[in-house]
Amino acid sequence: MSSSDKLEGDGRSAVVLLSGGLDSMVSAALAREAGFALHALTIDYNQRHRREIEAARLIAGKLGVASHVILRLDLRRFGGSALTDDIDVPKGGVGSDIPVTYVPARNLIFLSLTAGFAEARGSSDIFIGVNALDYSGYPDCRPEFIASFTETVRLATRAGVEGAPFTIHAPLQYMGKAEIAAETVRLGLDPAWSWSCYDPTPDGRACGLCDSCRLRLKGFADAGLEDGLEYAAMPDDS
Repeated sequence: MSSSDKLEGDGRSAVVLLSGGLDSMVSAALAREAGFALHALTIDYNQRHRREIEAARLIAGKLGVASHVILRLDLRRFGGSALTDDIDVPKGGVGSDIPVTYVPARNLIFLSLTAGFAEARGSSDIFIGVNALDYSGYPDCRPEFIASFTETVRLATRAGVEGAPFTIHAPLQYMGKAEIAAETVRLGLDPAWSWSCYDPTPDGRACGLCDSCRLRLKGFADAGLEDGLEYAAMPDDS
């Protein structure tokens, strides 16, 4: 069963937070499949893996979004993460603690901006590709955060207080990476359109050893599918 089976867009507009990663691509495609007219928001936060911005542009074009805004927000001014500071990206395997690739309050910041964009567009549906199963343990990917933010944005927006609250759709919330990988085939997506690696090599390949690469590789392997990206190295457990 598809994660979009219970979604009914009926042609109304929705905003998708499109990072350029695999999960955001599948989330956007599920929204399109459900009948939503898509507007995409990509946050260029001066992240180490800026290659995903190019991926977001490509995905937006392939999915035929009505509009695509790439918003500059330089979180390197804050630092505090291996993605926005001079901190090495871990390559030793996915652990149980919140890793240094966690960007402080990233999804809280990004969803706030997405809600503002959606309200300006007159859209009450927001899609985000967060996942609470095969991920790196980030607190802003948890279902309780999504539920809490939904209530916060209802209280904080004109649309919310005037009786048109936002719905935050997280269609991948309880899907494993293998299920997400399988959705690319069902939805007719090329996985190579997306980018997941946190630490690309100078020649433009995915490193293969960061948490994000490991989770992605394992997902495609478990699904028995080809990924489509070129990796500089492969983890020992692949």
